[in-house]
Amino acid sequence: MSTRMSVLGFGRLPSRLPSRLPSRLPALAASAALLVAGLAGPAVAAPSSTDPSSATAPAAAAPAVNLATNPGFEIPASSLADWGSVPGWRCSGGPAEAALTTAAPHSGTSALAVTPAGDESTGECVQTVSVQPGTTYTASAWVRGKFVFLGATGGTDRPTAPAWTESTNGGWQKLTTRFTAAAGATTVKLSVHGWYQQGPFAVDDVRVDGPAPAPATAAASVPTSDKVVFFTVDDGWQTTPEAEQVIAANKLPITAFPLPMAAANNPDYFRRVTAAPGSSIQNHSVSHTDLTTLSPAAQQVEICDARDSLTRLFGTAPTVFRPPYFAWNADTLQAAANCGMRTVLTADADFSWGASNVWHEGTLSPGDVVLMHWTDTLADDLRRALAAAQAAGLKPAGLASYLR
Repeated sequence: MSTRMSVLGFGRLPSRLPSRLPSRLPALAASAALLVAGLAGPAVAAPSSTDPSSATAPAAAAPAVNLATNPGFEIPASSLADWGSVPGWRCSGGPAEAALTTAAPHSGTSALAVTPAGDESTGECVQTVSVQPGTTYTASAWVRGKFVFLGATGGTDRPTAPAWTESTNGGWQKLTTRFTAAAGATTVKLSVHGWYQQGPFAVDDVRVDGPAPAPATAAASVPTSDKVVFFTVDDGWQTTPEAEQVIAANKLPITAFPLPMAAANNPDYFRRVTAAPGSSIQNHSVSHTDLTTLSPAAQQVEICDARDSLTRLFGTAPTVFRPPYFAWNADTLQAAANCGMRTVLTADADFSWGASNVWHEGTLSPGDVVLMHWTDTLADDLRRALAAAQAAGLKPAGLASYLR
């Protein structure tokens, strides 16, 4: 094995790689030696002698499940997703390089086909996978082509050499690698890619097998005795200067739940209206679909792809998910957790479009979550909600800090 470090972040590169490499790669060779020692597996201590009478039975391990998003490339892209995107995946060359294909998949009806567009491209496609700290996972994928790689980076406890093949000789071949999430890590980056000037490759039936995160918590309000209420605003298609002025004048902490395409139309607006301390931008799915009509895999695509789009736009990954139409089921709670969401949040009051509905007895109470929407009535809706909160002796507060 060569001690050259991969430009893509993996621990070592195989010695049989084609010799023509980009000029930037040799500069990384000096640091590679520091990684080689870390690639060895940890020593395994011999079991100690214990008194059987004092031993306790180990807790049952959580069952291993496939945590990959759209692992078989069977889910089509939403009309509101990033144009040309592969659901669940982010490919470096975009639609010019990567697309779904129905030509001879390994299983099912489609696979991922990647054709690197130039000498400097490996056609890398990645996704973020939620993991449990200190836990070992097995990643695998079926690939077809020359010099195809599978690996995990960005949250592992040590540099992990990728699984790879020099050639699958025209057929499908399974790649498998194992990694352990670092202490404190909650995500890793799963990556598949080819190699420079080695032509197209295909990927299908990806797996990341290990224990799933605990399901997200469903909530309509926040349990607190603090005299606070939480203003949440959904969707994002109508962004008015009047609403922005009300938010700024009152320094309102706003929890925004924009759809990714709406947010991408005017990201600076959403940065401004969430500038007050305590504000945040959270997840509302890609396409505003009733998730209870979708399979668990499709729900995971809706939530994970929205997370990824909002993270790219605003630099912070959301941790709260608001299901469209407040429609959710047990699959939604697990899919949300698999995408890094800790809470699936509805509301217990609605002040949208001129309404003043509180869905419990009495007026607004501490911990209430108020629903509004980015519409042409939002400025008035905010004023009315603020007046209702003040009448109840409450003040708006930042939601995310109360849900940690």
